[in-house]
Order: sequence, then C-alpha cells, then structure tokens
Amino acid sequence: MQQTSLETIHTLVSVRDYIRWAASRFAEAKLFHGHGTATALDDAAALVLHSLHLPYNLSESYFSARLTDDERQKIFDLVNRRIETRIPSAYLMHEAIFAGLAFYVDERVLVPRSPIAELIREQFAPWVDADQVQNVLDLCTGSACIAIACAYAFPDAHVDAVDLSEEALQVAKINVTKHEVEEQLTLYHSDLFTALPARKYDLIVSNPPYVAISEWEQLPAEFHAEPEMGFTGGATGLDLVIKILVAAADFLSAQGVLVVEVGSSAETLQTKFPAVPFLWLNFEQGGDGVFLLSAEQVFAFNQLFREALS
Repeated sequence: MQQTSLETIHTLVSVRDYIRWAASRFAEAKLFHGHGTATALDDAAALVLHSLHLPYNLSESYFSARLTDDERQKIFDLVNRRIETRIPSAYLMHEAIFAGLAFYVDERVLVPRSPIAELIREQFAPWVDADQVQNVLDLCTGSACIAIACAYAFPDAHVDAVDLSEEALQVAKINVTKHEVEEQLTLYHSDLFTALPARKYDLIVSNPPYVAISEWEQLPAEFHAEPEMGFTGGATGLDLVIKILVAAADFLSAQGVLVVEVGSSAETLQTKFPAVPFLWLNFEQGGDGVFLLSAEQVFAFNQLFREALS
C-alpha cells in the first residue's frame, strides 16, 4: 500500500480528521479487527484517542480540537506501524479494555476480548448468588483480566489466578498492582490445578487455549502476533478443556459452577460429549462458545470426562 506522506496528513486538522483518516487507511490495508475492536473505525478511534491521552468516552465537542505537530507525528507513526506490522493496536498502546477496566498488555499475553466480561459485569446472574461467592478461580489467567474483573464483581471473595506461562504471570502481576487487588487476589504458576491449595471454589472460570492447531495456522496475521501458547489446544482444540472438566470435580464447592470459553471448538465439544447438558450462554454484546455446568453436573459426568482423557 502506498504510504501517506507527512505533507498530506498535515492537511488534517482535528481529532475527528485523524480518526477518519486512520480508519480509511486501515480499511484500505484490509487489517483484521477483533482484538478489542470490531471495526476499522473502532480501531482507529482507540488508537488516536489513546495517543492523545484522551478517554474513550470523549465528549463529541472535543472531536473538533486541533492537534499539535507532535501529536500528528505520533499518530502518523502509530498508524503506519499498525499497518506495516499487523500488530494489534492493543499491543501498540499497551492497553486493552475488558469489563470496563483498563489492563496493561504486551506480546506476552493474549489481548483481552472474551465475552465472559459480560457475565462478570452481571455477577454471573442468575446462575450464581453473588452473596454466597467466597472463592473464585481463574484458570489460564493471562493478563489476569478475568480474575481482576471478578475481584471487582465479588469484593468480599478471594480470587486465585493460574497460568503455566511465567511471562504471562509477569504481566498479570503488573495488572494486579495497577488495580490494587494484591490482598484479594493470588497468582499461581501452575499447570491448571496442580499447584493450587486444597480449596473449594464457588466459581471456576476459564478462557483456556481452545483453538485446533490447523485452525490457528489459518488465522490472520494479527493473531500470530499473540503467543501461540495462549491459543492452541492440540489437534482438536480440547486438550486443556477436557483436563479442566476432569479436575474441576475436586475443586468445585457443592453450589459451585464452572464457566469455560471454548469458542470455535464448541461444536467439537458437544459432539464429543452428546450426553452432557452443556448450557451454552447467550450474550447481548456478541460472542458465543461459552458453556456453564453446575457442580452437580460436573460430578455426574466426571467418569465420562475421565474416559475421554485416558
């Protein structure tokens, strides 16, 4: 794609001009948008506003504000970098919004974008009684966005967050400190449940690697800027999901629930376990492939899950 010259962009004046210009360049370059933004315009707005240290809910009256030469140069450089590298804007900004909260992110973790955010904001109602939640577990925590959002949603609960990647846990620690939840949230370097204490959880939630390797290989370049470890779940995508289904029986409280995102592997999972009454959740703000099982259901089908693992 032919780059826009500095002389050309200097004819642009306002915040609105630069958002429109960046969106046009992104569309022309056929970038993929799905890392916290759904369209080229959303992506452009996030990048421009962040570059100017302005809030994402900026009043429309400010969109006519004129930019300084330094601000124009910064936006110009970021837009070109987004196009040339196909790196998601969240990595360029080192920020992603999840459940209405801002999180630090870089290439050590996936960009937060799970529909589970909607469940957290609703305190997992009606399947969870928020007043009865004492312990929450987030498996494959990555940036710790789910765990920290749960800490906000259940302020009286203790939250444990687990990841096998030490690099991901470094990012998670940044966010735990940023949100000042050190006393409420504990990070564990663990292969799923293996390093956890003997504790029963009222809510176990996970967005584990669930993409089949063959599917991951075909994903747009933006996905390949993210750590493969956070994506691939073996040949079928279900390797870790089945391990979670098996071990959750030992960690759920009697009234607990298990919520897991399996995304594009949802059909594969349901086909593999046709007798299991997975509750596939619906989302007003978009997204799918998230199931819920009660502790009673996890216990009832535990032997079936174990047979699939062997």
